[in-house]
Amino acid sequence: MTNIYRVDAVWQLAGVYEVRTKAFVEGQGIPRQSEFDEAYGGQYHYLLLEENGQAVATARINLNPAEYAKIERVGVIPEHQHKGYGRILIGAAEDWIRELGIQRIVITSQQQAVGFYESLGYTARPEIVINSSIPVVHTEKIIHRSEESYHA
Repeated sequence: MTNIYRVDAVWQLAGVYEVRTKAFVEGQGIPRQSEFDEAYGGQYHYLLLEENGQAVATARINLNPAEYAKIERVGVIPEHQHKGYGRILIGAAEDWIRELGIQRIVITSQQQAVGFYESLGYTARPEIVINSSIPVVHTEKIIHRSEESYHA
């Protein structure tokens, strides 16, 4: 059974950090201090996807309501990749952003994931240069309130 949480409990946040540790720190060798860049005590919007009670995917949403929402730290633990969880997670993030009345979404994608985001309707904008310790590409998408919500 697949569950998606808009994280509002500490146990869910523990699942978010578990996925990020497995996907990015252990899976890609990203230093822990780079991966966990949140300001202590800051307000963040997280999604957690669990399959049969196991945390398998997560994303963070940063809001700039006047301009855009940015989906960040999209991660699926390695043994659960290529099973559609990323697609479900992005759909849930878009639903949440749509409910907040924001129409422009930005994702700074790792180079190897650009095709995935393009398959979800995002447009790569390589002319927008991003200063990052790993190669990333700016992608964006405009959503509309009238669009039907995505459901897993």
